[in-house]
Amino acid sequence: MDLRKPALSALRGPRRWFAAAASVAVLAVGGTWTAVASDDPPPVHRTDRIMGMGGGVEIDTSYFTAGGGKERRPAVLIGHGFGSSKADVRAQAERLARDGYAVLTWSARGFGRSTGKIGLNDPKGEVADVSRLIDWLAKRPDVELDKSGDPRVGVTGASYGGAISLLAAGYDQRVDAIAPSITYWNLADALFPNGVFKKLWAGIFINSGGGCDRFEAQLCQMYNRVAESGTPDAEATRLLEERSPSAVGDRIDVPTLIMQGQTDSLFPLGQADAMAKAIRANGAPVDVDWIAGGHDGGNNEADRLEARIGAWFHRYLKDDENADTGPAFRVSRTGGVDSTDGAATLRGATGDTYPGLTGGQRPIALSGREQSVTNPAGASPPGVSALPGLGGAGGLSQLSSLGVGVSLDFPGQFARFDSTALTEDLRITGSPTVSVHVRSTSDDAVLFGKVYDVGPDGRQQVLPSQLVAPVRIEDAKAGKDVTLTLPAIDHEVEKGHRLRLVLASTDLGYASPVAPATYTVSLKGDLRVPTAPGVTTAAAALPSWVWWLPPAGAGIALVLLVTGRRRTTAPAPDPALAEVPLQITDLSKRYANSADRYAVRDLSFRVEKGQVLGLLGPNGAGKTTTLRMLMGLIKPDGGEIRVFGHAIRPGAPVLSRVGAFVEGAGFLPHLSGRDNLELYWQATGRPREDAHIEEALEIAGLGDALARAVRTYSQGMRQRLAIAQAMLGLPDLLILDEPTNGLDPPQIREMREVMIRYAAGGRTVIVSSHLLAEVEQSCTHLVVMDRGRLVQAGPVSEITGSGDTLLVGLASDIPDPVVRKVAALPEVSSAVLTEEGLLVRLAAPVHGEAAERAAVVVGAGVKETGTSTTAPDDVVLEAAANGSASAKGSAAANGSAAAANGAAANGSTAAANGSAAAAGGSEAAARLLVELVRLEVPVASLGPHRRLEDAFLTLIGGSS
Repeated sequence: MDLRKPALSALRGPRRWFAAAASVAVLAVGGTWTAVASDDPPPVHRTDRIMGMGGGVEIDTSYFTAGGGKERRPAVLIGHGFGSSKADVRAQAERLARDGYAVLTWSARGFGRSTGKIGLNDPKGEVADVSRLIDWLAKRPDVELDKSGDPRVGVTGASYGGAISLLAAGYDQRVDAIAPSITYWNLADALFPNGVFKKLWAGIFINSGGGCDRFEAQLCQMYNRVAESGTPDAEATRLLEERSPSAVGDRIDVPTLIMQGQTDSLFPLGQADAMAKAIRANGAPVDVDWIAGGHDGGNNEADRLEARIGAWFHRYLKDDENADTGPAFRVSRTGGVDSTDGAATLRGATGDTYPGLTGGQRPIALSGREQSVTNPAGASPPGVSALPGLGGAGGLSQLSSLGVGVSLDFPGQFARFDSTALTEDLRITGSPTVSVHVRSTSDDAVLFGKVYDVGPDGRQQVLPSQLVAPVRIEDAKAGKDVTLTLPAIDHEVEKGHRLRLVLASTDLGYASPVAPATYTVSLKGDLRVPTAPGVTTAAAALPSWVWWLPPAGAGIALVLLVTGRRRTTAPAPDPALAEVPLQITDLSKRYANSADRYAVRDLSFRVEKGQVLGLLGPNGAGKTTTLRMLMGLIKPDGGEIRVFGHAIRPGAPVLSRVGAFVEGAGFLPHLSGRDNLELYWQATGRPREDAHIEEALEIAGLGDALARAVRTYSQGMRQRLAIAQAMLGLPDLLILDEPTNGLDPPQIREMREVMIRYAAGGRTVIVSSHLLAEVEQSCTHLVVMDRGRLVQAGPVSEITGSGDTLLVGLASDIPDPVVRKVAALPEVSSAVLTEEGLLVRLAAPVHGEAAERAAVVVGAGVKETGTSTTAPDDVVLEAAANGSASAKGSAAANGSAAAANGAAANGSTAAANGSAAAAGGSEAAARLLVELVRLEVPVASLGPHRRLEDAFLTLIGGSS
């Protein structure tokens, strides 16, 4: 079937023969057919080939068919997006193959395994490659032919692949139908709209391609030239226009399904509008579909679009007149939020004809005096509309459809003109226009026009789809009238809202003049908004659960009534623990699918008000699992957690008294710190007065930085803002997971002060951290875990300096066997060799002053162990026996004291303070000293150790 006009042809004569000859150069790679796994018959088969394109360029291809028959079928080519490869379209290729098509995918030049330079769909490069692929299809015995050498073929693709489908139809008359999506008609207009350089998107193009050197030399030179000057020149415009579908727009006369994104600052709806008008003027059938997503994110409706593409090809490749190709125009609209998963729901609005971007215009009066707008030196700081490159994050532009504004205009850098409050709802579908007068102190002026939807309070404003229209006004010194075409949108403005026209001097995504200038702007007429009256929204279909839920609910109720089952209730609050922030009792959690392997086992500890508790342990100790159970995210297998006397369950009301900062917080970089916190609190749905924002900010200590954009914050300031967010509502229990990650020492000190100030008000803080020295300074209490069990809990001072951990200073190194012998002593729990000496943990702790008195110093001068220092006058070089001193240098065999032969040979003497030997703790230290001498350990000093890092190592046996 050939729907084209005979006069239009792209490949003829010698050029056609050259293409056919080049297609013969095929290098088979894995040339056997392989089955692709599928749950549905028929099976899909794929073969991969490397095809030579001439000039040393090789293109990586995959060919898909389904079933084992020999019947001929129409073919479909699928192009991939920029920066990806044929692998990204494999799933779509398999689905089309099952629908009865022969499908060919390929990686474009410079992508995937294909060679060659990126030419941005160069007619002599990428476009000629597609013609050679069609030549190859024409020789396949399983591909349907319209005539010899002319296969029945359609082309589809998104973005870069969408443009190649348009270009293929313009350059090769054998293409029978196309379905481009989220793509461009004129690449120069897309990247240089109205003479303004779209610098961020252009930079992303270069980066996604792997760097400038991966592109054709003239493209790289063009980009560098324009990026440096900030202004596109005529040669740059010509170069991109030559590679655009608009260059062959009068030749594209095949059935075209155009799918364009509403949230797309790269290729906005205006590109699709120009595309539809040109192709329809050639006499071809054209349907237009405005989808919810785009390059800026949102829902790209992949399943729906693939189904519509399939129907389009059924109609125009298989000649199936019963195929439902859909309406001439469709636009996806937000129908609210799904309460089950929080996702935006979509509803389709349709029209029997495509309305264009100006249908049903309605004038809206604006008010505002003549205003001056400053273009700052260096065009900085820039305003913010769209955030190119963040589409994968979910699409900030889609937030506007839900009434959330994330744009930013700097005072003095914009003019604003407002309408009165609307007396009825207004649906804008298309591009609003407005005439203004602009005068500049410089030769040229660059302005960015946008229309806000402003709430009844006059403060909350939303920029639909985060889109802005740039315009360069040349020779503006004398003043000039300009008609601005604003971004095409589909947006409903509610009754009581206002429209606000903003003309700004800067925008983050574009290049503005770097020289300072002042623009004077005034209105010359009303804002005219298109309403597309022929487009109607379908009534929302009732979800299936509306029909099945009532009888199902009645059935469940009947079962419960008959069986007498009752809902399990949470344990009653414990009044005795009403003032206790946290009590964990016999808490256990097994690993998944394991009956005897535990992530947490029989864990018990208690946290009181005003404490800053450090939760310590090596990786795999069970800290994160414990915190997740504490937050109600997972259920324990045994034991319980009580917060202020209430048992923790998922969604327990008492969790409102708990604040948490886990693995960082996400902030909108262009909003101020205060605006980020307010937006977060609004999302909780709790009253504003309950936020205690001022109190949280005072504790966080951000000062004047609150008014600045978060993108200007240091890492330490971001961390403090994140903790301030966790402190909103002033929770009685604050949980912080690694709050000092990535901070430098001054920032760590600031973070420590924040935690201490918060706990000083009688609240409680739990900190999980690996920075032991910092925990030692900021925490009042510690819980040490290892292998899911509690090792020790108590005040920091007790754990670090209780006397159960002693530091043995060594006169010389000792071998590992000696360390193991020390660890095997009856009164020793563990022994670990460190740079400072031998850390010995006693089985019977040495407490209080007894630990201090157990310090033994060998040799002259001052020896310091831990944080206690023994002065020369206090040094008693004697061995203690039952509390009495004996002669200096003697050795006692009765266990009360000892002197090492090795030490004596070095002229040093080991001694224990006589007054300490009477205490139980010092007796243990004295006995240890005897054993160390017996094992010929070269003891230089012995005393309590108070450094948390080493105490921690001894507690867990050096397993960290």
